[in-house]
Amino acid sequence: MKRAGARRCAGPARKGRGFVLVTALLILLVLSLLSASMFRSFALQENIAGSTREKQRAFHSAQSALQYGEWWLAQGNGGSGAACTVLLDASAAPPTTQICDTALLSTSVPTPNQAQITMVPWIPPAGAEIGVQYTPGQLATSANGGVNTYSDRPRFHIFPLGPDPSGLSQLYQVSAWAYGGHTNAISVVQSVYSIKGGVIDAGGL
Repeated sequence: MKRAGARRCAGPARKGRGFVLVTALLILLVLSLLSASMFRSFALQENIAGSTREKQRAFHSAQSALQYGEWWLAQGNGGSGAACTVLLDASAAPPTTQICDTALLSTSVPTPNQAQITMVPWIPPAGAEIGVQYTPGQLATSANGGVNTYSDRPRFHIFPLGPDPSGLSQLYQVSAWAYGGHTNAISVVQSVYSIKGGVIDAGGL
């Protein structure tokens, strides 16, 4: 009788241990799912932060090229421009920079000698890359990307828009583009720069 009673008491204990095991496994599963979700969230946030950083780097690089183009114009380098058929280099010795007599287009169908401003690098359908390369101070480039490097040197393009409505200033369209640390981070900027003439005709007496 004692042995039979002992066997009857062992059944509930085994059931209790089985319930605890199932509960522990469920808790472990929930914790694993939460951990995986947190890791995915951290990875997504890291990717977003990295993309935002590269966009900012591309923007600042393009802005540097744009400002250099405006500065170059202010040094008395205005004019009607000439045909731009090759990629020039403002950082070469001597530098090669010029005003282009053909504008960049914002449409999706450029003419054979015009490039589309939002499609970089600027390559007309019937020619090679155009624009002017510029290397801001301490800018390092690397085709493989990396810390504190840029995928390529920024470019700018200058096109004369003609006189302003007052006739006292000459307007120029200055465009620039740049990569960040990789070619997926691109920034294109543009400005209209005004240069006043040195002599103003105030009319006769």
